[in-house]
Amino acid sequence: MSEPTPEPAVSFFTTRDGIRLAHRELGEGRPLVLLHGAMGDGTLWTRHGQAAALAARGHRVILPDFRGHGASAKPRDAAAFPPDILTEDTLAFLDHLGLHGPQDYDLGGYSLGARIVVRMLVRGATPGRAVVAGQGMRQVLGISGGASTMLQRIVAATEPPEPGSQQERFAAWMRANGDDPAVLMMALDSLVATPAQELGRVQVPTLVAMGTEDERAVSVDELVAALPRATKATMPGDHGRAASAPEFVAAMVDFLDPRR
Repeated sequence: MSEPTPEPAVSFFTTRDGIRLAHRELGEGRPLVLLHGAMGDGTLWTRHGQAAALAARGHRVILPDFRGHGASAKPRDAAAFPPDILTEDTLAFLDHLGLHGPQDYDLGGYSLGARIVVRMLVRGATPGRAVVAGQGMRQVLGISGGASTMLQRIVAATEPPEPGSQQERFAAWMRANGDDPAVLMMALDSLVATPAQELGRVQVPTLVAMGTEDERAVSVDELVAALPRATKATMPGDHGRAASAPEFVAAMVDFLDPRR
């Protein structure tokens, strides 16, 4: 995988309900829209050189920040987070870019981003190929855990977290990133579950990738089985480390190769 490059400039677009959302891009060629995980932003794909490696293989890599995340607006009004709003935003972003069909672009996501990719596919998005990484069937079905559980504890806490605890470290990390736990919780609460029968109608070739030590791996085979044109890939690492594994980028490069 190539070395990290300087962060690309941030640009903005306005959603259908007037929210200003950020995005970055690098490279030239076939558009590849990549979605980040919860409590992150588009730099998930740049910090360890993943986006640069994909750009070097002929992709125009486009990295939006979800509402409530990164450089995007962080509205504190619950009305700004209706059900499935992250999917609505990303579909609107595709329209903004003029990307409408399999000849136009490919689509991928990690963790929360992968769940939004699934939502986009069942709602009719038709990229040429899709990548769904770091999510199993349990997450697609809406079974909570992970970041959501920790956020709930932080938002509901009436006293400061215990010094040195995981909760304190988590809260400090969010503050350092400029994140608002209450806003992030509203973003996660807006997520919509996807029943298995809806996945059966997706005809987009999809790479389902998972870290071998990721706790979400227990239901990844169910997700692969539910998607009619799925291919499975594994990479070393837990949920955090697998996103930057060279094997993950290599699997994406191979899967997205237009000669396949």
